Amino acid sequence: MRELTYFVATTLDGFIAGPEGGDPSDTSPGGFFLTQGDHSEPLFSAYPETLPGVVREHLGLDAENRVFDTVLMGRSTWEIGNAVGLTDPYPRLATYVFSRSLASLDPSPDARLVFTADDPVATVRALKAEPGLGIWLCGGGTLAESLWPEIDRLVVKVNPVVIGDGIRLVEGPFGVRGLTLTDHQAYDSGVVVLTYSTS
Repeated sequence: MRELTYFVATTLDGFIAGPEGGDPSDTSPGGFFLTQGDHSEPLFSAYPETLPGVVREHLGLDAENRVFDTVLMGRSTWEIGNAVGLTDPYPRLATYVFSRSLASLDPSPDARLVFTADDPVATVRALKAEPGLGIWLCGGGTLAESLWPEIDRLVVKVNPVVIGDGIRLVEGPFGVRGLTLTDHQAYDSGVVVLTYSTS
């Protein structure tokens, strides 16, 4: 059965974006996640499909999908790419955008993507039963909370910054959820990549 992996960047204090959302990468105004450093090449090599299509073209990366063939996101995450004209940021992945308002638009903002108002858990369970590579949850925190029972693995890129407020890694009520650390890698850039199993 396919696995759902929450592969995401975060601050040291657990935020995946600032209070207003938007692109947190250091290539955008006000961004704070490191996009360059000795952590970049290993992550690009291990997860080439998690780079937006335009970035892959710019870097000349033509590697086949290694881990994922499907990506899930909420509306706010999709809006980051849409704001700069990228309605389909990951053209090599089947893309599901969970949004009641976008699912009701006719015509669709992008016919190749699935804009859905369906229950995320039911959708993921159906996807897991299909053949294929893994499923990537790329954001955001509210969708991660909804899908927590179906998340099999977390890969968290912890950036060496503290921002104090913003969109949390998981936007939910208080609850203790134990994880098992299965891998870790620290880089000179200050980024630490932590991999956890939820089982």
